[in-house]
Amino acid sequence: MISRKGIIPEEYVLTTRLAEDIAEPKYQAKERRARFVAKNGTCNVAHKNIREQGRFLLDVFTTVVDLKWHYTLLIFTMSFLCTWLLFGMIWWLIAFAHGDLDTNEEGFVPCVTSVQSFTAAFLFSIEVQVTIGFGGRMVTEECPSAILVLIIQNIVGLVINAIMLGCIFMKTAQAHRRAETLIFSKHAVIALRNGKLCFMFRVGDLRKSMIISATIRMQVVRKSSSQEGEVLPLNQIDIQMENPISTNGIFLVSPLIICHTITRDSPLYDISPNHLTHHEDLEIIVILEGVVETTGITTQARTSYLADEIRWGQRFVPIVAEEDGRYCVDYSKFGNTVIAPTPHCTPRELEEDRSALDNIKFSPRSTVRRRNMTVRGAKPKFTLFEEPS
Repeated sequence: MISRKGIIPEEYVLTTRLAEDIAEPKYQAKERRARFVAKNGTCNVAHKNIREQGRFLLDVFTTVVDLKWHYTLLIFTMSFLCTWLLFGMIWWLIAFAHGDLDTNEEGFVPCVTSVQSFTAAFLFSIEVQVTIGFGGRMVTEECPSAILVLIIQNIVGLVINAIMLGCIFMKTAQAHRRAETLIFSKHAVIALRNGKLCFMFRVGDLRKSMIISATIRMQVVRKSSSQEGEVLPLNQIDIQMENPISTNGIFLVSPLIICHTITRDSPLYDISPNHLTHHEDLEIIVILEGVVETTGITTQARTSYLADEIRWGQRFVPIVAEEDGRYCVDYSKFGNTVIAPTPHCTPRELEEDRSALDNIKFSPRSTVRRRNMTVRGAKPKFTLFEEPS
């Protein structure tokens, strides 16, 4: 049996893992640039000195949905307990005012039967709000105020149920949960493609349910200054990119290599291998957006690449193979890269002087492995065929 390391020479393979397994280089905090967007998509921004805190209460539903789970469950529990206690006190006051607590005369009709203590009033409040009728306590027609309180408590209980159950449903069906199975390669690469230097990374979807109308945007975030001397600490510059099907949307049924051709209009036009260090003030943010096929909710997955997470002169290895009449994806090689012949100059220098490509030897037309499984349990047989030009 041929091991995976035997298929590709070890000196040409640089193995990475999926985006979820992050092992960042250990640099001193003061030497490395702060990341604007983490690898898992969270934004590394702290909001301080917000004086208008009351604005969050104007949108209570969104505020509750954004809270952590233990706070949401605490609010859920306290909302019911507080209303049960409040209406329990009201039922006790009604019974007290009508004399139900002390009068046991024959023929006396109380407002609520079997309510002669606060505990009984509290139990009756629970029965009213959650519509549990045990038959021991009930409202009579003796007190119109009791009938009015019964109506009010039922309405309040329905409103609390609708709000809290809606919040819990939205928290469990949040779009970012679907983004957990949208993965990006841990590293990006810069290599030649069709005679031009390109910035590339790989994106994939682990689920069989698709992301409809998926689109990808990229931005460069770096510190810059205007001609007037205004300092822009987080200047965001859009990056134009091309994907394998040459459209704005992508068909993410299998992992794709997203490519950005570094041209004159690109913010990476003057980048070189010497700039790809942890000291460089450069971060490339990748944003994938689409509609979840099963729920119809729009989701968004994000990641970023710092300068030292971009590999110069490498390309991703193929991970899609034809097996037994269908295409199979090997996610164990999702982030693997191999060395590719690439000039050590900036895209500007390459465009001005194309002679840098003369000394580079490119490999001949590549071949694709096809794996055939003829007999169950038998070892796979590989055949080679040339890629169509």
